Amino acid sequence: MTAAPLILALPKGRILKALKPVLKHTGIEPDADCLDESSRRLRFGTSDPNLDVVRVRSFDVATFVAYGGAQIGVCGSDVLMEFDYPDIYAPLDLGIGGCRISVARPKDVEEDPTTGCSHLRVATKYPSIARRHFASQAINAEIVHLNGAMELAPTLDLASVIVDLVDTGSTLRANGLVETDVVAQVSSRLIVNRVAWKTRPEEIGALIERFRAALNEEKAV
Repeated sequence: MTAAPLILALPKGRILKALKPVLKHTGIEPDADCLDESSRRLRFGTSDPNLDVVRVRSFDVATFVAYGGAQIGVCGSDVLMEFDYPDIYAPLDLGIGGCRISVARPKDVEEDPTTGCSHLRVATKYPSIARRHFASQAINAEIVHLNGAMELAPTLDLASVIVDLVDTGSTLRANGLVETDVVAQVSSRLIVNRVAWKTRPEEIGALIERFRAALNEEKAV
């Protein structure tokens, strides 16, 4: 009986764009519309008959891999930190999608809201990361869970600070916020389902090596 194709879960958005040259060097060619954000399809064939690609929200890649919907995927280390799935192994840092998770507050507030406080209201889409970060400072973080427009929260009195992804910081500055603390540096990782790694080691091992060789080729350019 022929084994079902392996599934590679890729994230929509900026990571997918940054991943294009890496995919090219692996020799894996997805269907033409896979890298087209306007395509409505979610699953795509590739030049390898034993590999299909699914394209999902960046936050969902880890869930697909952890629960076996995909055997391998690409996601940001921020997602791995937030969910901490025990069924995921991350063998490769792809060195793309670099940014950081940071704390930010309104720049016109004279005193940092985190100074000398034991309770703080925090707007974020990273509740676990935020709680751990502030707990390390003996601060109880009350989480206001938002999935976007985080920068509005302090100006509308939803929260004192935000914890969010920051790249250039231009969005923070445009909305009157200032970065006060870097929680973690973020980059994209190749991730693998641990059970799949044990049951299909040769196929998955070969895929990992293709990505590793592609990274080395990228560095050599």
